[in-house]
Amino acid sequence: MKRFDTSALILLRGILSNPAVSAFVSAIKQDSLQDYAHAYELLLQDDLQNSFASYLSHKILYDDNLFARRCLSGKVSQDLENAFSHDLAILQDLAKCADTPPCNISAALNMGFPTIGYGNDDSLFGQCWNSKTVLDKLKTFYKNNGYGIFIGNKAYSFENGALKPIPHTSDIRLSDLKDYESEKKAVEDNTVNFINDLPFSNMLLYGDKGTGKSSTVHAILNKYADRGLRAVEIPKDKIKEINEVKEVLAHLPFKFFLFIDDLSLEERDDKVTSLKASLEGSLNEKGANVMIVATSNRRHIVKENFSDRENSVHAKDTMEEQLSLSDRFGLTVCFSSTGKKEYLSILRQLAADRNLDLPEEELFALAERWALLKGGRSPRRARQFIDYAYACKAKNQPVDF
Repeated sequence: MKRFDTSALILLRGILSNPAVSAFVSAIKQDSLQDYAHAYELLLQDDLQNSFASYLSHKILYDDNLFARRCLSGKVSQDLENAFSHDLAILQDLAKCADTPPCNISAALNMGFPTIGYGNDDSLFGQCWNSKTVLDKLKTFYKNNGYGIFIGNKAYSFENGALKPIPHTSDIRLSDLKDYESEKKAVEDNTVNFINDLPFSNMLLYGDKGTGKSSTVHAILNKYADRGLRAVEIPKDKIKEINEVKEVLAHLPFKFFLFIDDLSLEERDDKVTSLKASLEGSLNEKGANVMIVATSNRRHIVKENFSDRENSVHAKDTMEEQLSLSDRFGLTVCFSSTGKKEYLSILRQLAADRNLDLPEEELFALAERWALLKGGRSPRRARQFIDYAYACKAKNQPVDF
């Protein structure tokens, strides 16, 4: 058996499902110029047609396999390490076939057909992919970064029963969010408890729009992602899938926010029952690695209709039903609207961060005018104004609107 016989792969068989790798394997095994051309086309899309080794090693690094998962948990047996080493040797020999293609392909290359190159051994894998040094580096990498879709990703959606990475998320930091110190501290303290396996509460962040509720969640995620914190965003229309999501997450070695943004529901919405059961009171209640985090413009998530009071014989029972959902969050944090004093305080700090060259009196006058035109004072309005003013100054234009 040739060492690059991919049928002998044990842990890394998933690599073969990659279209470029699959086409290259077929080209080498069948001496097929057509498959070789297809592989070249696919590699060209990533500008790695001259370094198939880099392309293949990258796919290996980000593959979801038993070795990577066990590295994260620190439970790698010698047999498992040997199996992974065995696969690395096969796949490196496959990559080397780029420099020693079979007859028909070689003849076409000699006639000027574009060539797939092995490339340089400048990746984490080095010159010998299955060396002890490389295996130790990989163990450290997976321990620090996770595996598969969890490498380099902090946030996910849930689609068709599986997690899907959200690659581009906000990079906001807690220091970018001005004032609201007690509110941020309450959210952060509860999150630290969650990460450290201490008692924690599901969280409801409520208050007027633009006060920083969602931004606080994003900033907390960014701060603690390197300690294993991740987030799965659940749209309001998929709340009934929460328990299904929790079942998937329960087996993963990370801590997850189940994030529901801008939450509000109608009284007779069947999603109310689903969310209540997820928060408390069912066999599927709070798990050790899942925290439900919701934001809302309302303290009482279930909307109260005037008819509820007017027509209900049991008006008190109706009201209690409407309040019971928000009461099931163990921690509720109010992000209240900003008055003039708070608004100007936030402006002053944001302007300092930007080194905005405007006299304070002029800055405040313009910012108040901005708030009047945009519909009120809030941290969001303050940031929008500072961004606008900074752009004007960068272009040597007056701050005018």
